[in-house]
Amino acid sequence: MIRVTVGVVLLALVLTSAGYYQLRQAMQAPINIEQMQLVEIPSGTGFNQLCRQWQQKQWVEQCWPLQVLAKLDPTLTDLKAGVYQLVPGTALGAFRQISQGLEHEFSFTIIEGDNLRQVLARLAQSEYVNTPLQWGDSFNSQPLDERFEGKLFPDTYHYHAHENAEQILMRAYNKMESQLAEIWQQRDESTPLQNAYEALILASIIEKETGVAGERPLIASVFVNRLNKGMRLQTDPTVIYGIGPDFDGNITRAHLRQTTPYNTYRIHGLPPTPIAMPSRKALLAAVQPAQSDYYYFVAKGDGSHQFSKQLAEHNRAVRQYQLRRANDS
Repeated sequence: MIRVTVGVVLLALVLTSAGYYQLRQAMQAPINIEQMQLVEIPSGTGFNQLCRQWQQKQWVEQCWPLQVLAKLDPTLTDLKAGVYQLVPGTALGAFRQISQGLEHEFSFTIIEGDNLRQVLARLAQSEYVNTPLQWGDSFNSQPLDERFEGKLFPDTYHYHAHENAEQILMRAYNKMESQLAEIWQQRDESTPLQNAYEALILASIIEKETGVAGERPLIASVFVNRLNKGMRLQTDPTVIYGIGPDFDGNITRAHLRQTTPYNTYRIHGLPPTPIAMPSRKALLAAVQPAQSDYYYFVAKGDGSHQFSKQLAEHNRAVRQYQLRRANDS
């Protein structure tokens, strides 16, 4: 009797040891991928179904050890639909990632100085974005350009697969609303800007006029001085925006004579809408311009500008830098 009892105990220990070994092997079984993989899990996908698919791809060798693990931990079978970024590791870790809904985050960047056409074009090319919007579409019965031009804060936004384009744009829109409201409260009240939207319009022009961050307050001062004096802004980026997608990169005298709502060589004051997505620094420059006596500036060709107080001084600078560019070309 004692021998029988000892035999049963020894057999149980052997089986327990073997089971523990098999369990450890299952937990450590790799998912056989050499680099990260994006995997889409459709709604309703079952644990066994997905394991068989991976087995056919030779990502896992056997499914039964994983099925045993799923019996011990039923949460593994609750697979969440979505797109996941799998990395080399264990098959158990991959299933756990999917059961926990740890979806891959895609990113979309709105670049400062881009206009709405450019933003929409890049968003339409982004991965896993549903219902991409096109120029001319409407959003809640409002034309897209009226709704979003200049009103999307330049930043990187993260999204999960199959989010609608509108959801991504609204995050950028809400962030711009928040930033603009905060910055408007910091305004120099001596500026001629009547409201935050005018600040947004001016900031978009500043953004397009210079890529040198330190110049933005001076650029702003020129425009503010001109507005205060009733002078036209005479800024090329607004003319180019008014031409639209037909602009071929060469601004001509005919363009400057053309009457459009955005031709600031022909109209007084600000154009009717922003012309690009301004950065926070451009917004701050619009509401806190430098104090200066400058009314003119001309590009030097290196990204910076020469500022002038008088027209004659400005004309000399134009001849100097335009001739230099002509000779260099």
